[in-house]
Amino acid sequence: MTGMGDRILGLCLLVVAVAYGWVAQQWPEPFGGAEGVGPETFPTILAIVLVVGSLYLMIKPDADAKWPVGKSALELVISIIVLVVYALLLEPLGFIISTTLAVGVLSWRMGAPPRRAFVTGLISAVVVFGLFNYGLSLSLPNGLLGGF
Repeated sequence: MTGMGDRILGLCLLVVAVAYGWVAQQWPEPFGGAEGVGPETFPTILAIVLVVGSLYLMIKPDADAKWPVGKSALELVISIIVLVVYALLLEPLGFIISTTLAVGVLSWRMGAPPRRAFVTGLISAVVVFGLFNYGLSLSLPNGLLGGF
């Protein structure tokens, strides 16, 4: 049976997407009434994209997909560990510091020189923080930076 791994992954991702989208809709309505863009907007968009991607995996799986082995598998495990640690550190360290570290490590693992990898992480973190906090008025955790 070809593509069974893709179909199982698609089903798992669909469950995650639906749960994520449902939780996003549970945010309380902001003071002053409903707005066009609120705290649930970005997670809802992500959930929709994930639903579409998971349905695509289930409907049109890759027939000759091969699981990574060796160095590729190790890099995937490292990436998953980095993302789990990122999620755990997001609140205590804050968005800018934890995102700088996560993007920096992932960029470095993809072959960028360490200095450039972490500069890329810092620039990415500051731009996304500014976009969300000031452009969309959606607060991200400040963590150790406090009043930034």
